[in-house]
Amino acid sequence: MRHWLFAAGLFLSACGGMPEAEVAMERPHWLVIDPLPQMKVFSDSAATRPQRPNAEIARDFLELTFQMESGRRLERFSRFEGPITVSMTGPVPATAEADLARLLTRLRHEARIDIHETEGPAAVSIEFVERRRMQALVPTAACFVVPRVTSFETYRRVRREAQVDWATLQEREQVAIFIPADTSPQEVRDCLHEELAQAIGPLNDLYRLSDSVFNDDNFHTVLTGFDMLILRATYAPELRSGMTRAEVAAVLPKLLARINPKGGRATAPAPEDPTPRPWIEAIEEALGPTGSDRRRHAAAVRALSIARAEGWQDARMGFSLFGFGRLGVADEMDLSVAAFIEAVRIYLTLPGGEIHTAHIDMQMAALALSSGQAPEAILLCNRAIPVASRAENAALLATLLMIRSEALRLSGHAAEARASRLDSLAWARYGFGDEAEVRSRMSEIAALTPSRPSLALAVTDNGDSG
Repeated sequence: MRHWLFAAGLFLSACGGMPEAEVAMERPHWLVIDPLPQMKVFSDSAATRPQRPNAEIARDFLELTFQMESGRRLERFSRFEGPITVSMTGPVPATAEADLARLLTRLRHEARIDIHETEGPAAVSIEFVERRRMQALVPTAACFVVPRVTSFETYRRVRREAQVDWATLQEREQVAIFIPADTSPQEVRDCLHEELAQAIGPLNDLYRLSDSVFNDDNFHTVLTGFDMLILRATYAPELRSGMTRAEVAAVLPKLLARINPKGGRATAPAPEDPTPRPWIEAIEEALGPTGSDRRRHAAAVRALSIARAEGWQDARMGFSLFGFGRLGVADEMDLSVAAFIEAVRIYLTLPGGEIHTAHIDMQMAALALSSGQAPEAILLCNRAIPVASRAENAALLATLLMIRSEALRLSGHAAEARASRLDSLAWARYGFGDEAEVRSRMSEIAALTPSRPSLALAVTDNGDSG
């Protein structure tokens, strides 16, 4: 299930962790009124192979496969047996067809899964529904997947019955995915990737994974090389529906050695590394779509305290620091910047951590722009832009390009600023959706104009990290 974890805002305002809607726009000429260029879309994917040892991947596979996001254990392994068909119904967005085709091609080539789109009844039904109808039933979900139903109306009737309980499955035969029809092209694409992956594969998300969409931090928005390996293992001939955790665990070492020989052949299992529920609850409260600034900041402090007590140096510590930094208040801006720098140090050591550092560079670039440090903002954007492009995150890419445009304008480079601004708007059409939303988001960025001199940002070279 994809959650609204980043609904509170993409960037910091000049006075701290304010939600986007609250960023003050003091000068009308900052409004983005440019004619919108044609939407830009992504074409080629460049997923990298997993960089972690097979012993860790085996541990992750078992935890992803035999546990729900709630922590509930699953007794049996389940998957589709035989070819998988996929269909889309409802008011299908204009970009969904191409994005689904690209995803299915990747699943066939990278995960070696026999999966194809069809018209009419299918094993996986993707229905597009008005957002308000979805949120009436599942308020916190951006999109979600349900077994043994074929339509949203059926789900509405049986949602409290055992029919839709994943724990009762021995084999998957019918699954439905529900995605809002009235959202941005990128959100549709992201939902297609995450929900289809869970419809046919693991049902859990793990915050410790830095290289996967099976992580509720939502940094990765399209399936990664790790995800494709997990899905390839799910449909390997060594496995079958109905197997127990012990039976799957016994098979995994040789299976992974076969399909991922670069992961090593060590058979010793990696130690378990559970994430305590109090930390998960604190993170969800801190970065969720509801709650006051005070409550969310307190939750971010609580999450960081738990992470330090646990001694983590993985994605969970990085995310704790990111949440604390993003929700920093005006009189703690130095602490926010320190948290961002520490988070970057951690993410640089983790597989797939480049996109995380790109998000932090964007936060820091916004702070640099708001305090008039145009060269620093340009440097931060320039190293994050290629990472955002490789990660196919148009919303992040558009934000970085607009910050860069404003910084170039402040530096007197009008022609470059104009080109970056137009590029930003083209990607914003995919990342943010309709024209009003694009203008609103981009105007908020343009409103981060120089104010009185404030905290000087220490911008260091991250190499190719973003």
